[in-house]
Amino acid sequence: MIAELVSSALGLALYLNTLSADFCYDDSRAIKTNQDLLPETPWTHIFYNDFWGTLLTHSGSHKSYRPLCTLSFRLNHAIGGLNPWSYHLVNVLLHAAVTGLFTNFSKILLGDGYWTFMAGLMFASHPIHTEAVAGIVGRADVGASFFFLLSLLCYMKHCSTRGSSARTWGWFLGTGMCAGCSMLWKEQGVTVLAVSAVYDVFVFHRLKMKQILPTIYKRKNLSLFLSISLLTFWGTSLLGSRLYWMGNKPPSFSNSDNPAADSDSLLARTLTFFYLPTKNLWLLLCPDTLSFDWSMDAVPLLKTISDWRNLHTVAFYTGLLLLAYFGLKSPSIERECNGKFVTNGKQNANGHSCHSEVEYGNSEIKPSFASKVENGIRNNASQRTQLPSTENIVVLSLSLLIIPFVPATNLFFYVGFVIAERVLYIPSMGFCLLITVGARALYVKVQKRFLKSLIFYATAALIVFYGLKTAIRNGDWQNEEMLYRSGIKVNPAKAWGNLGNVLKSQSKISEAESAYRNALYYRSNMADMLYNLGLLLQENSRFAEALHYYKLAIGSRPTLASAYLNTGIILMNQGKSEEARRTFLKCSEIPDENLKDPHAHKNSVTSCLYNLGKLYHEQGHYEDALSVYKEAIQKMPRQFAPQSLYNMMGEAYMRLSMLPEAEHWYMESLRSKTDHIPAHLTYGKLLALTGRKSEAEKFFLKAIELDPTKGNCYMHYGQFLLEEARLIEAAEMAKKAAELDSTEFDVVFNAAHMLRQASLNEAAEKYYDLAARLRPNAGRASPRHPGPVT
Repeated sequence: MIAELVSSALGLALYLNTLSADFCYDDSRAIKTNQDLLPETPWTHIFYNDFWGTLLTHSGSHKSYRPLCTLSFRLNHAIGGLNPWSYHLVNVLLHAAVTGLFTNFSKILLGDGYWTFMAGLMFASHPIHTEAVAGIVGRADVGASFFFLLSLLCYMKHCSTRGSSARTWGWFLGTGMCAGCSMLWKEQGVTVLAVSAVYDVFVFHRLKMKQILPTIYKRKNLSLFLSISLLTFWGTSLLGSRLYWMGNKPPSFSNSDNPAADSDSLLARTLTFFYLPTKNLWLLLCPDTLSFDWSMDAVPLLKTISDWRNLHTVAFYTGLLLLAYFGLKSPSIERECNGKFVTNGKQNANGHSCHSEVEYGNSEIKPSFASKVENGIRNNASQRTQLPSTENIVVLSLSLLIIPFVPATNLFFYVGFVIAERVLYIPSMGFCLLITVGARALYVKVQKRFLKSLIFYATAALIVFYGLKTAIRNGDWQNEEMLYRSGIKVNPAKAWGNLGNVLKSQSKISEAESAYRNALYYRSNMADMLYNLGLLLQENSRFAEALHYYKLAIGSRPTLASAYLNTGIILMNQGKSEEARRTFLKCSEIPDENLKDPHAHKNSVTSCLYNLGKLYHEQGHYEDALSVYKEAIQKMPRQFAPQSLYNMMGEAYMRLSMLPEAEHWYMESLRSKTDHIPAHLTYGKLLALTGRKSEAEKFFLKAIELDPTKGNCYMHYGQFLLEEARLIEAAEMAKKAAELDSTEFDVVFNAAHMLRQASLNEAAEKYYDLAARLRPNAGRASPRHPGPVT
């Protein structure tokens, strides 16, 4: 128990500094903009949508079905809103729990000694876990690992009680339930059933490859056959249900997510896919270079046989085959122990072993500081005979390393990444176990005390180095800027682009522009970066340049609705109404099929229709505007804020003198957002028009109360006072409006007119002169009433 507690404590301590971290990278889409987390969304939607909140059967869905993880996010949201502290706390506690379970699992295989302690500490401190623990969306991997280990431990109990207790099938039921929960946290969790089968066949029953078929054919062990059959049935059922639930279609990804999958060259695809597991193993062995994203060109394609990285591939698979041979080779020497046949010192008897005197005699030799009693328990012979052999543990370690990684290999279907560090969270269990059992085997094999101590201290040093790297890497996950800067050397295009977004949010405009241009230097056809640069330029009134980059973004991705939207807005403001109209119409016709984020697309399409309606409104085509607004309401996604759209609906009906309909939509606008200032002003105008003067005044005053710095609010109230012949009060409102919005021609001009109506000619002349400077060609004769407020 001490080993489990200490390992868990280390796993907890290493990640405590992440509690102060912000949301980073994928957290925004999975949490901050995911409608499934909101209380007004029925919680059952979680079971029909993917991890990002998109309907599973939608053609653009990522197909990542992780409802239990999303449900945990929803609980976080219900308790602490969008405070990242509580989300990080759950991740860290889960990692500590997984570490404790892994240490307990290691104890069953390695005994209650310091090698179990080593395995637990190595898992607790491994840097490859940083993305899964420090990145909130990595909770899917950590949660899946928790139930993965519970399932595996239940199956081990099933094996040990099989044939001797009726409770054995209760343990099997626990295995199946935990495996299902693991899969509902993340897809690869279902692979625990295959690992369980490997444990039963090669560890518990100690069968070699050539013994499996005869055992099944001769029905020597029906209980084994039954257990494996049930594991197969349950695994097939889970996978079949998963495939059916996501619409019987695999996900589709862009070529930048997985360039190898998009390559036209069979050779390049084959060489790259064979190389990627090698790269993943190197990240486990030497996690010196880590990155938040390994897509695009982070791992260049292997296009020829002469690529030197193919040597790594050959070395990797050679070593893998040698390890598998070592664990699965048939015995060559048999002797009898306790009346049963023993192979190479290991008894082939239902999981119980009888080790040779040489092996366990050696294992008694400890480093000079170690006593014969470890953790308060003496290692007597009865305990040792329960432990699997080194070969057995190697086989199980390889299965833990390889089987959970298989879904990420592109073997059965293409995945949406090149390398993903968090995917290695479960396989790292096999890696840590393999390294530990390898170190233990060397420790037992060597005779000199100096060499034993050297092996032991080298393993301890590796754990220390891993822990230091984890602590350093956690610093990169403190905020998005540090995270993206740390990834520039691995994936410069993605890192610079994301860094540009962060710098822009910090109002570092020139630095943000430089970051966007750096991203485009490395990958010039990134539609998102072209759009983001265009948006930055638009917000800084560099409209010609913005239009250029929006055009490039549309050329790179013709379905990018947000680029059409902003292009149309610029054209409309430049007075190019016909071009703007065509742009908005084209945007509204883009379907949302096969799009990565259909919600964002629908938002942009709705905004396009809204702006098209405004364009028709300004041209006096109120019926056309109403038609477009109605279409916008039909296409509007759940997360779209509709108050401005509803308010403009009311304005259009107002212009058509359809006052009851106008009042309905003004009220809808206020219901959707009770502090929406434009709706207060427009509804106040309608109330004044229909003779409800006192009510109207309350709405004008409420608008001013909501934002006392908005000159337009004073202008509308002043217009109301002018119509009520309250000239002095109207003049005061006019002056206030002109002071606040001294650069707005309509506000200044109307202020001058109100002051003249109140016989304040000197003040009126002052504002007429200011209006003339703002727009020299405008006449003085006709006052301008405040226009539509959106």
